[in-house]
Amino acid sequence: MTQDQAADIKPGEIYEDCHFHPVLCLYNDGDQIHGISLIDASSPRACSIGFCAVIKLTVDDVIAARADWPGYLERRHAEFEAECDEHTT
Repeated sequence: MTQDQAADIKPGEIYEDCHFHPVLCLYNDGDQIHGISLIDASSPRACSIGFCAVIKLTVDDVIAARADWPGYLERRHAEFEAECDEHTT
């Protein structure tokens, strides 16, 4: 997955929110990004662009997440922790 600036995510595009849900973007005002989960249809899913680690996703990422949601969550948590460790060392 590629780390992208959340400000570049437009309505209709897919992103991962700070709870690792693949989300269809419905609104981005430059500070807040809102959408609907492509896992369980929960909404509104909202993140702060300045404080959440929002990344763009591909359709393939969403398919992988839907195929094995527990495995996807575990992998993304591990990747996030590893990235945090890189920034603190």
